[in-house]
Parts: sequence; C-alpha cells; structure tokens
Amino acid sequence: MTRDEPVLIVGGGIAGLATAMALARHDIPSCILEQRERFSEAGAGIQLGPNGVRVLETLGAAPRLRAHVSVPEEIVVHQGSGGRVLTRMPLGNWIAERHGAPYWVAHRRDLQAALLETARATRGITIETGFSVAEIADRGDHVEVRAASGAVARGQVLIGADGIRSCVRAALAPQARLRFSGKAASRALLTPEAALPLGDPSSMGVWLAPGAHVVHYPVAAGAQIAVVAIVPDNRMTDDWAAANDWSALEPHLAAFAPVLRAALATAPEWRRWALFETDPLAHFAKGRITIAGDAAHPMLPFLAQGGVMALEDALVLAETLAARRDDPTNALKAYESARQARVNAVVAMSRQNGRIFHLAGPAALARNLAMTTLPATRLMARYDWVYGWRPPV
Repeated sequence: MTRDEPVLIVGGGIAGLATAMALARHDIPSCILEQRERFSEAGAGIQLGPNGVRVLETLGAAPRLRAHVSVPEEIVVHQGSGGRVLTRMPLGNWIAERHGAPYWVAHRRDLQAALLETARATRGITIETGFSVAEIADRGDHVEVRAASGAVARGQVLIGADGIRSCVRAALAPQARLRFSGKAASRALLTPEAALPLGDPSSMGVWLAPGAHVVHYPVAAGAQIAVVAIVPDNRMTDDWAAANDWSALEPHLAAFAPVLRAALATAPEWRRWALFETDPLAHFAKGRITIAGDAAHPMLPFLAQGGVMALEDALVLAETLAARRDDPTNALKAYESARQARVNAVVAMSRQNGRIFHLAGPAALARNLAMTTLPATRLMARYDWVYGWRPPV
C-alpha cells in the first residue's frame, strides 16, 4: 500500500474510529468520512467485556475512558415477576483475573468521546464531517467515494463502518436484508437513589420475564444508572433515539415486579430503537472494499458484544492490511477469513441468549432451576471463548 493515498473509512462511530486508530499503529493513514456534521452524544449504556477493554488498551483509548467507567462486581439475575434472585454471576476481580482485563460498563457517549479524542490526537488520521455518501466505486487500483455534494474521496481501500443500515454493505452485498425481530429496546437513565430498591447500584441487574427482559448497570462512574428494557414492539422505526413515553412502555412491563416498575417510572426520559438483524453474510470483502462492525454483522443485544466485535474487527483488519501492504485485495480476504466464524458464533449465541431470557411456562421454570442450582462461576465460564479473545500480536 502506498503512503500517499489513505484508507477510506465510511462512518465515524466505534468501528470507524477504532479502525483508523488501529491502522495508525502500523503507519497506515486513513480518512474517516462521517455523514453527520457533528458527532452526537446520543446513545445508551454499553458493556465492554475483557476482550473489548484489551482492544481499548491496545489502541491507547483506555486512559481517556477509565475515569468514566464502572467496574461491577457481579451480574444479579432476577425472576422478573417477583424479583427473586436466581443467581449472582461474578465479574469484578474474578473476571479480570480469569481473562487479564476488567469488565467495564459505560455510557456510549463517553466511549465515543474517548475514541474521538484519541483519534484526533493521532497522526495520520483525517476526519471529514458532513460527507453523505452517494456512490462508491472500486477502480481496480484504487477506490473512490462520491458525496451527495459532489466531493470525491480517493483511497487505496474502502472500509464500510457505517452501522446497521450500511450503504457500503448495500453495495457489497445487495442481497442482504435486515430482518425485524419484533422487539424494541427502550433506554433511560435513573439516579442511583431511584435504583436503590433494585439492589446494589454498583452491580448489574437482569430481570427476566416471558418475552421481555430489563437490564440496568452504573455508568458515568456510578453517577447514573443505565436501564434498557427489551419488549415486544411492532413499530419498525429507523430512529436510534425515537421518543418513547413511559405510558406506552409500561403495559409491556406488566409481568415485572412492582418494585422494578416503580423504579423505572422515575426515569425523566425514554428513548427506543427497533431491533434488527441479518442472516450471516457470505462475504465481508470484495476487491478493495470491506465492511466492519454492525455493517458486517448486525446482532441482537443479548450478549452485549456488538460494540466489542467492532473493536476486535478494527485490530484484525489493520493487522491484515499491514501484513499485506502490497496486496490489499488479499489482505481484505484474510480479514474476512479471520473474523467470519467468530462473529457468526457471537451472533448465534446472542440470539440464543435472547431465547433463554424470554422463555415462558415450564421452559422458564427449568431455566430458573438451572440458574439457582448450577455454580455461578460455571455459568460465566460458558463465555470464556468470548471474553478470552486476544488481539493479534
């Protein structure tokens, strides 16, 4: 790869910023083409397993984020209807010692800010905002991206990191279709005082009911409690931050304990987004064009690994491009080969977790019995293959 033309990255979210920073570690310049004029602070809480924290440490973004995260000691799983504790799955020192990195929870805006600040301070990264992609083209020896304004960006490689409704994926895999899950996630922020009836505000809580579940955990270094309620919802809106009034959400939470519903009712604002997924893509790369993050593998949020998979993608993609600087086409195929099996397995486990969370009747009783009788460490050990991932050397 020549040094005078950058790698073009469409999208300035987690995947795009992390990829630019990963490339910079190998002295590969990049240009991020971001549709928004300004980077948004909207978003929900985000969980960063040890595999994600290790990437942030490798990229140099961890120090900027560390002051804003919380490190929960455990995941407390409740039976939704009565609030009975089914299990307490260890995090804290247990998972840090097991996997060599902590389990962090944070507000997505704080992660975005840490990545953006680090990217802006990194030599070789250019960020263009207000660049709305109208056309992409692989010219054989280079790629071009044309904006709606008529501006043209030229580079050696194009990486689509433009999210679940990726325009780059649409060009790379036009047969791929988003599939609506029939569910939506609504998010809110509570004060720690309002969340006290739910248990220790410094821990994570999960409440399970037929067809729905609620998760809460501290963000902003414990100053706020992020809540996500996932319920059946047939509104297929595209908006990541659509308003959702409590009066519209509450009927979907009727199966949950009064103590949980009373705490959630104190939230000053709710935002919702519809949940979509795709079938696994046959290819992530074609020629000099590839995709990463949600553009490559949208997943349901039942394993809390969507953002972390984007971070992993970034390191692997940069590593393969650096190893094959004179052959970017084969570099992108090597990235595809390195990532497809893992991300498809994570997508599948996320979907399976959703089915387990939302069980009803005798199946739910069997799940609850298993959770109360099996050692909590054994339950967590099921995810060793997820959290134990190491960045390429």
